[in-house]
This record gives sequence, structure tokens and C-alpha cells, in this order.
Amino acid sequence: MRLKALLVDDEAKILENLRQVLPWREMDIEVAGTAGNGLQALEQVKLLHPDLILCDIRMPVMDGIAFLEALAGTDCRAEVVMLTGYQDFEYARSVIRLGVKDYILKPFDYDELTRVIGKLADSIRRDRMERTSEEQMFGQAMELAYEKLLYDMIMDYGAVIPHDMVGDDLEGLERVRYFMLLADIHEYARQYRLASEQNRKLWNFAIRNVLKDTLAMKGCRHAVLQTREGEWCILVERRLGDGEISEAEGRRLAEELQESVRTHVKIELAFGICLATLGMEELPRAFRSLQRSVHLAEEQDCSVVVYRLGEGSETRRSALWENIAELVSALKICDRVQVREKLVCVNQQLGALSGQSLAHAEKLAYFIVLHLLREMRGLDVLSASQEHEIWTLMEQADRVKDLLEVVERIVDESLSTAMSKKSGDMLMHAAKDYIHRNLSRDIGVDEVAGALGISSSYFSLLFKQRYGVTFVEYVTTERVEMAKSLLVLTDKSVTEICRAVGYSERRYFNKVFQKLTGELPSEYREARKAVGQESSSRNM
Repeated sequence: MRLKALLVDDEAKILENLRQVLPWREMDIEVAGTAGNGLQALEQVKLLHPDLILCDIRMPVMDGIAFLEALAGTDCRAEVVMLTGYQDFEYARSVIRLGVKDYILKPFDYDELTRVIGKLADSIRRDRMERTSEEQMFGQAMELAYEKLLYDMIMDYGAVIPHDMVGDDLEGLERVRYFMLLADIHEYARQYRLASEQNRKLWNFAIRNVLKDTLAMKGCRHAVLQTREGEWCILVERRLGDGEISEAEGRRLAEELQESVRTHVKIELAFGICLATLGMEELPRAFRSLQRSVHLAEEQDCSVVVYRLGEGSETRRSALWENIAELVSALKICDRVQVREKLVCVNQQLGALSGQSLAHAEKLAYFIVLHLLREMRGLDVLSASQEHEIWTLMEQADRVKDLLEVVERIVDESLSTAMSKKSGDMLMHAAKDYIHRNLSRDIGVDEVAGALGISSSYFSLLFKQRYGVTFVEYVTTERVEMAKSLLVLTDKSVTEICRAVGYSERRYFNKVFQKLTGELPSEYREARKAVGQESSSRNM
């Protein structure tokens, strides 16, 4: 790591000797500049951003002490070695308080000076490597927090930023707008059956990396969120006031991403783009609509599906989508009564659609089967042999009635598995889902247990067995993690964030936050934003 040095002395001969005699190249240090007094040195610091400064004390215009005092008011992080005559020895020692690392007496012992500079250069390099490592870890943590925030939003896991907190003067994340794309493995059903589980995991890992790398090369801030196996929601940041992205721009980006994945992973992706500039509150609806648009597209190739928020056809089918979503939710909590009610509704609605367009109803039925299969895979309630049988039935089905029988099969087998050996896992999965949806409210054991239809004592036992902590400990940790994200990623006040994560009193919130993190919320924000600003200024 090459360092830069600035030499400051009013005697030109001394400057020349320092430049010529010391083995700068061997120490991997560049003498970036020289100055004859403190005022000139300050100008050089602004231009050169040195890592190391060798500075005389006695100089005209601005001496070394005044220079050090002025330097303390800048953002310069250079280490300073003072050069002084014997008569100023005690004076030189007194400036240690101003941040001087060492001092060297004139006339110089160049071997000693080389040793001091070499030792100091090694220390600077170690500190810089540690800072770089910390900044990288901080950056990665912030990226993960940001992606978790967005994932919770698109999956509709509760209002991380409640509606009543969004005022006329929007700040932070409320100013951000997004262009949304959805990528899905083309002919997912066929690809799934042909590939081993190991290959599917490799696909998911590789495709996400290629998507992120391609977007990073374009220089846009983005998030690539895996929503389930073989499917990714891509959010590209835009700013408040940015116009709607054109269809041509959206298609170009989607096609570029398609080509990157095709080239590097040898997998074809189907893409959907939403031609709207979306705020955070609009993400859940846009995601669900875009997801259905991609899977129900008339095209059978890998063309890009364009969706416009609020299309009429979406409104006409909204009741069907709501029932499908509620069917999945009922399956997750093993609510047999609700499952049967929603199945009846879906059957009736598909029957009505069959009378209007049989081909369209068949496509919808196929989508429902595939959607349920992918959702149940995420819950791990169907064995490999059960899935194989269902795929076989899907291939043989050629009528809406046949596909609805496959839906019945998925539902029955999922419920059977969930209510037997995996009932505890299912209940805890549902509990976690319920908690995340309601973190901004004051929720308790009785409420969550009641939603699952089990006793509070049984719920508490299952929860501790599954997660290794009590319900209260888990909720507290999740709220603090959400608060940490909001403190760094938004400009909301600590009081607003306190309410957003389910605490009514700031004093109690401060106490809980400090217990888990060792810092008050305000201290946590200041420290992390200072690191972020420092990293940004060095990268400019």
C-alpha cells in the first residue's frame, strides 16, 4: 500500500536533503509535495491528502504549532512528525497533545529518522486495513439490512414505515422510488423436474450473483431479492421526481439481464417489468401483480412481460387473487375450515371464468397449481415422491376440472403432513410470519397463540424448543434489528422509530435498545452514519 508524504520546512536545503537522502521508495512512500510554511502546507493538505507529514516548528507566516491547530479543524487523518532544533525540545514535547506522533531533533540522524518513518508507515497501513475491513463489514451489514427491509415490504410483512408516519415533508427512504422487475426461471416446472436439488441450489446462487453484478456495472443502486426458488424481485432505485421509466428502457434492462444470465449460467429467464415509479407502500401490490402477469402471460417464450399498475383486468380478477392468497395463508397455519372455504371460492370463480374463456381459465388453474407447489416447497411439507406424483398429474391434466383435482391433492397432502409429524414446525413458521407482520404493534403470546388456534402454554413451549429463546426475547431482538435498520437507513426521529417498532415509550425503548446493543439509539445512529460518511468521503 503506497503512502503519500508532505515535507514542511522553511529551509530549502533541508527539504532537498529529506527528499533525496531518505529511502522513500524502499519504504513504499511517495513524497507528494513540499511547503515552506504552515499556510502553504494547509493548501497542500487540501490538494494532496497526505498520509504522513514531516513538519518543522519554527517557520515564518504560520509556524508548526499554528499549522497543527489549523490541521485539527480539517478532515485530514495524516500522522505528523515534528522536526525541531535542540533549543525547542521542550516546546516540541508540549505539542504531543495536538496529535503529533513523534518528534525528531535537528541536525538529523537519518538512520533514526528512517526508522521512525518506517515504523509509522507500518502503523498507518495497519490502521487503514482495519478501517477498510470495518467499512466493508459495515457496508455489507447495511446492504443486508436494506434488503431485509425491502423484502419485508414486498412480502407485506407489516408496515415497517407506518402510513401515519409519512408526512408532507418526506425524508430518507420515503424519498426513494423504485423500478421493479421480476425474473423467473423460464418453464420452471420442466426445469425443476430435470435438475437435481444440488443443481437447483447452484442456479439460485449463481443467477442472483449475475443479476447483481450486471446491475452493479451499470452503476445503479439496487436490490435483488429472492422471493422463492427460481424467482427474484429486482428493485432499481430512482428518486422522487424521476419520471416513469419508458417501456423501451425497461425492456433494454430486462433483456440485458436475460443475456447475462444466459451467458454465464446457461439458464433462460422470463422477465416482467412494472412501468411505474413505485414508493415503498406500493411495492407489495405491484409485486403480486407483476408475479401473476409473468406466470399468466400469453407468450410461451422468454419475452419481457410489461405490466402497468392498475390495469382493468387486474381489478376484475382481484377477488380470485385474494382467495388464493388466503388459501396459502390458511395452509400455513393448518386452518382446515378456512382452507375448505377458500377452495370452494376458487372453484366457483374458476368455473365462472371457464364460461367466459376456457383457455384462460385453464391457464389460471395451471398457475394456481404451480403457485401452490412453490409455496408448499418453501414450507417443506411435501416429500420428493409426493411432488413427483403431483408433477405427473399436472402433465396429464388437460381440463380445468383436472387441474382443480391436483389443487385438492396438494392441499390434502400438505395439510396431512403439517398436522402430523411437522405440525410443530408449521405452527412455528406461521408464528414467525405473524410476528413479522405485526412488529409495529404491541403483540403478546396470547394473541399469537390465539391466531394459531393453540393454548398459550403449548405455544410458548413450541417456540422455545424451535428458536432457543422465549417469545419476548425473540420479538425484542427483531424489533431492535428493525430499529437499527431504520436508524441508519432513514432520517426519522428516534421517537418515530420507537413507535414504528412497537414501543409506546421512548425511555423504555432506549433502555431495551441499549441493553442489546450497548449504545443508545441516538449514539448508534451517529456512530454508523459517521462511518458511512467517512467511507463516502474517501471514495470521492
